[in-house]
Amino acid sequence: MVAEADGILIGASRGPDGEAPRPAFLQLKFANRHGLVTGATGTGKTVTLQVLAQAFSDAGVPVFASDVKGDLAGIAAAGTLNDRLRQRAAEVGLVGYEAEPAPTIFWDVFGEMGHPVRTTVSEMGPLLLARLLGLNETQEGILNIAFRIADEDGLLLLDLKDLQALLAHVADRAGELTKLYGNVSKASVGAIQRQLLVLENQGGAPFFGEPALGIEDLMRTTRDGRGYVNVLAAERLMQAPRVYATFLLWLLSELFEDLPEVGDPDRPRLVFFFDEAHLLFDDAPKVLVDKVEQVVKLVRSKGVGVYFVTQNPLDVPESVLAQLGNRIQHALRAYTPREVRAVKVAAETFRPNPEFDTYETITQLGVGEALVSTLGDKGVPSVVERTLIRPPASRMGPLNAAERRGAIAASPLLGQYDKTVDRDSAYEMLARAAAKAADEAAAGSPPARRTDTGLRLPVPGDRAQQRPAPRASRRESVAEAAVKSAARSVASSLGRAIVRGILGSLKR
Repeated sequence: MVAEADGILIGASRGPDGEAPRPAFLQLKFANRHGLVTGATGTGKTVTLQVLAQAFSDAGVPVFASDVKGDLAGIAAAGTLNDRLRQRAAEVGLVGYEAEPAPTIFWDVFGEMGHPVRTTVSEMGPLLLARLLGLNETQEGILNIAFRIADEDGLLLLDLKDLQALLAHVADRAGELTKLYGNVSKASVGAIQRQLLVLENQGGAPFFGEPALGIEDLMRTTRDGRGYVNVLAAERLMQAPRVYATFLLWLLSELFEDLPEVGDPDRPRLVFFFDEAHLLFDDAPKVLVDKVEQVVKLVRSKGVGVYFVTQNPLDVPESVLAQLGNRIQHALRAYTPREVRAVKVAAETFRPNPEFDTYETITQLGVGEALVSTLGDKGVPSVVERTLIRPPASRMGPLNAAERRGAIAASPLLGQYDKTVDRDSAYEMLARAAAKAADEAAAGSPPARRTDTGLRLPVPGDRAQQRPAPRASRRESVAEAAVKSAARSVASSLGRAIVRGILGSLKR
């Protein structure tokens, strides 16, 4: 459905009587300059997202998008054409309009509606973990100390039980660590442990572990050159908004950390849609907003376009809003002072069109209609146009269970992430140390403070000692996963420190 080799058709504006519609294009070479899709509930944002995602896919650009209501999943099925859709296609000048699905890969943090999505605790890093757990400044400081200890002692942090064991280890060494890093309170460690328990009760534990998501698997194309649309099932995930926002921010930071610089390519390497974007910024500390701004600003040169989808332009901080060059504004209502202010903000972000009043038009737009301004020659925003959004070729609505299962079964990633790997890591290492200390105590030997590798051995009665016996390592059967994680976590015995990226994930 790509209308031109270097751009995708968004829709067309109605010209004066007798004049052909003026098409609105998004030029692919400027698609990595990011964008914003806004509008009130029910004005057509999701359909616009679907249209853009499939158009990028047809242009050979992989896409990642979250499905917060379940209806974006219909992009994997051909649409049902009717007279209304054909009429809209004719109105916007869409030639050869046919029903067609987009190649789709489904993902799900819980592993129920798509391939499981996992990362390791180390990759998440202390800053994002602190945001995820809602920690205060003191607790975040202790979490940073825990990560420092893990780096120094060569403890792999893969899943939540690794972090829980490490925190127990830190609490046991509280007196010693206070002398080195400042006050380490057992009460604060306990508060972090309780937040981990809350996260576990909310179903967040499966998100941490191996095999961890490979960013390259989000950037696949089909044999005929179309980009895969990666759809994250987010209906259940949205019940924990902070988990949802932190997950997407982690994914964005991973793209920034892993991808090489490419400058300004002819087309993006990946387009990332961040739906319900306000959740990213709600109650976020300034340091986190600053990091988001930094990532959005710099990820452009990695060939990644980031498109925020939300109801209100005021949901996005002004510093981030300034980075978004391509704008699609659906209707907004202006009944309250805040709504009036939002409409004014939205109107002021567009380059004025002398043919109409932007502020008045925003409140008069119909469903499937939007104000559109994209970057044109030399990256200059175009004059805003009142635009009819083109109809999607795929289904506007959800898939049924059988259709989703069929799509997952046909996925090129079938079997790659579906089975969890649990290998030797911090939990097992600390449990072995506790067992050794218990044996020495039973034999009458004084408990050791450190092993030959620098790992402190807990004394009898330590919390780690009371955990179940460690599970056997599966390292030999998961050699590939072992190599991958070894590249991400570096033991202190090699004399190398882990360097963390700007959002706390491992910088590889």
